[in-house]
Amino acid sequence: MTTVAAAILGGSLLVSACGGSGGGGSSDAKTLKLWHYEGPDSAMGVAWNEAIKEFEAKHPGVKVKFEEKGFEQIQKTAPMILNSSDVPDIMEYNKGNATAGALAKQGLLTDLTAEATKRGWDKKLSAGVRTTSMYDTNGVMGSGKWYGVPNYAEYTMVFYNKDLFKKYGIAEPKTFDELTAAMDKFVAKGVTPLANAGAEYMAQQYLYQLALSKADRSWVDKYELYKGKTDFHDAAWTYAADTFADWLKKGYISKKSTSTKAEDAGVSWIQGKAPILFSGSWWYGRFQTEAKFDWDSALWPGSNLTLGSGGNIWVVPKNAKNKDLAYDFIDITMSKKIQNLLGNKGGIPVAADTSAITDPKSKQLIDNFNTLSGRDGLAFYPDWPVNGFYDVLVSETQKLMTGSEKPDAYLSALQQAYDKGAPTK
Repeated sequence: MTTVAAAILGGSLLVSACGGSGGGGSSDAKTLKLWHYEGPDSAMGVAWNEAIKEFEAKHPGVKVKFEEKGFEQIQKTAPMILNSSDVPDIMEYNKGNATAGALAKQGLLTDLTAEATKRGWDKKLSAGVRTTSMYDTNGVMGSGKWYGVPNYAEYTMVFYNKDLFKKYGIAEPKTFDELTAAMDKFVAKGVTPLANAGAEYMAQQYLYQLALSKADRSWVDKYELYKGKTDFHDAAWTYAADTFADWLKKGYISKKSTSTKAEDAGVSWIQGKAPILFSGSWWYGRFQTEAKFDWDSALWPGSNLTLGSGGNIWVVPKNAKNKDLAYDFIDITMSKKIQNLLGNKGGIPVAADTSAITDPKSKQLIDNFNTLSGRDGLAFYPDWPVNGFYDVLVSETQKLMTGSEKPDAYLSALQQAYDKGAPTK
């Protein structure tokens, strides 16, 4: 979750089919109850809508009942819903220890290991992407049984409004020093350089990226996978908190963005109000559609690591009524047809025919992901390690933004919450 913007899907994606004989030899009509929270114009929203059509064509008499859900809605209510009888057959859910791992540990998800092997999903996913599919008995990702299937990947990047850089005579940065120099120039011209959202995931992701620029894989494994002790007062976290606080003082980030939500920050960038946004590939397809200016994207300069992983995962609730249909739907989203569509609409497919990706910006997106993946640079998200940590990060980072908490106290608060939630060895 990180995570995807809390998009509420429009009714345009509500699809149903009628009539015909039921699947699996039954004469009774069946329904596949599906929840997901991708925006209708996003690459994933477009691809999953096509997958619904494909599914219905292959399953005469089965209708897909798609229900509108928001990211935050599913995030907060999933344990309660999945403990009831009113569960979907398949739903998109956030990956990581604190979310999918917690549900798996509680016994609320179906073990997909046999299906993953039988249908070849395990062969289609690279090791870095596959990490978030599997959870052990403690709900820790990376090993154990399959409880989810990511069928796209995601990562964070720096988005540049090239027209604003040109307007103010500032060169697009290629190094970290050039990035800070460019931000200084924008501030001098009365422009706040970074779009930001303190009320949701965006601010904490800026801070985590700063820490990652001073970290390595073993640091990430300690933090995310508990392979050693995490010290929030180490050099990487201290640099991140101090630098973020310094950026606020310098005006790179507006203190007014403390209560801003991710959607508002993304829209402000689309409207050309900020020259730079650091966020995820989940915005990419939307920017291609809605941004009416020349723009570019690049990996965070001066860091081998950045936030990213396999995308949110399809999970099948333990109490789902039509599990075989759910498995068939997952299989369709993993097909070359749907994966190629996803890639050409601005998503990052995990099982596409790369020669079928023809859109230039989409090719750039996928090429940068391959560069990141090739150097083992996917470092997951800051809120993943422990249950409830997302809310802690939001509230504590807001305090850092308002100045009501200094970097040292901020890091101590994170340490306390992390230690309280992390599993003991």
